[in-house]
Amino acid sequence: MTSTAPQTSALFPAWFTARQEAAQARYLSTPAPKRGDEPWRFSNLKQLDFVGFAKAGAYAAPAADLISRSTGLEKTAAKLVFVNDSLVHFESNLPAGVICLPLAEALVSHGDLVKEHFMKQETRLGSAKFAAWHEASVSNGLFIHTGDNVEIEGAIEVHHWISGSNVVTFPHTLVVTGKSSKVRVIDIFRSEDDVSPGLAIAFNDLSAGPNSQLDYVAIQAFNEVTRVIQINETSTARDASAKGFVLNTGASWARNECLSRLEGPGSRSDMLSVSIPAREQEYDQRTFQHHVSEGANSDLLYKNSLYDFSTTIFSGLIFVDEGAHHTDAYQTCRNLLMSDTCEANSMPGLEINADQVKCSHGSTSSQINDEEIFYLRARGIDPVCARQLIARGFSVDVIERLGHEATEELILRFVDDKFDHIATHGA
Repeated sequence: MTSTAPQTSALFPAWFTARQEAAQARYLSTPAPKRGDEPWRFSNLKQLDFVGFAKAGAYAAPAADLISRSTGLEKTAAKLVFVNDSLVHFESNLPAGVICLPLAEALVSHGDLVKEHFMKQETRLGSAKFAAWHEASVSNGLFIHTGDNVEIEGAIEVHHWISGSNVVTFPHTLVVTGKSSKVRVIDIFRSEDDVSPGLAIAFNDLSAGPNSQLDYVAIQAFNEVTRVIQINETSTARDASAKGFVLNTGASWARNECLSRLEGPGSRSDMLSVSIPAREQEYDQRTFQHHVSEGANSDLLYKNSLYDFSTTIFSGLIFVDEGAHHTDAYQTCRNLLMSDTCEANSMPGLEINADQVKCSHGSTSSQINDEEIFYLRARGIDPVCARQLIARGFSVDVIERLGHEATEELILRFVDDKFDHIATHGA
């Protein structure tokens, strides 16, 4: 099925309108983050000045160019293209029984399903005010419900474009897998041009049902005068597996908050990220691995390659509830410093309230070893290319954990584009 029609104009259900009104009141009454707030430690709060940004209206311009630029996987199970949160393209080859719709349409045709899963978890990593702003303003996005015993081949690919200057968008992704099902979703965030400032307040609801597998990939490649806050909330039921991957190459400032809640025995969560900031880009990442049930596993691996005057911040917590015995949890953040003027801040942490657990966390920051450069130069590789090869290899082992060749190749295209830009224009 292929469609270029805009999203439905029907009225949203009453419960959703009430939620938005309550969220607007909550947004106005919630104080902005301030210096001294622990969830914003090391953050540049000047980045939270959003004066002058306005929500985009329905996109009315011809979208053929942006649709043609929305390239990703060679073959997809479904593909959606949004420009300023307006749906401009939708094609699907999904099996029967799978609900895959723009959120605006799903609110009308499957309102009860959306209500059951929409923004259920508490936003607890610092951006509660901005989550409320998102809830009050969201008008579209992706809704997927697989049903039981459905395995979707390939991936559902979604392109989110910002068009215009000082435009704010509110992308939303809501994915629910039924029992013993499997789905992979890829969100790609980009700007129409390289000079127009934009702002995205994005939110994901990811719910993995019993014995299911949910893989989610976010590729953030906005222009370098755009800012983004992305909140990712994932829950896993008994024996379910959720794998989340975030790539940051664009934006002047990005705040990622990822909360994974392991709610069933035997469930597993993999939290993965690669970030490549250059010039004065700042990437601020906060994570929470919440072990609610016994016998669950989580593993976090974040890697940052920093150039020039860029900054990264990582603050992660493994939290084990009382009764969540036999937890197995790991957390690792590694920083590769590609200049003497970049800055990497890491704050891993543990809070354990159960017995018989295996938990560890750690962080490292280092520069490239001179012996590695010497080894590559001895084989005819110039110093600049040698450093880029080492930085690329540093990132690859995170990407390979996705276990899906086509998705890995797509991510590496964006990684290589960033390294090429650094090599061509300087860090």
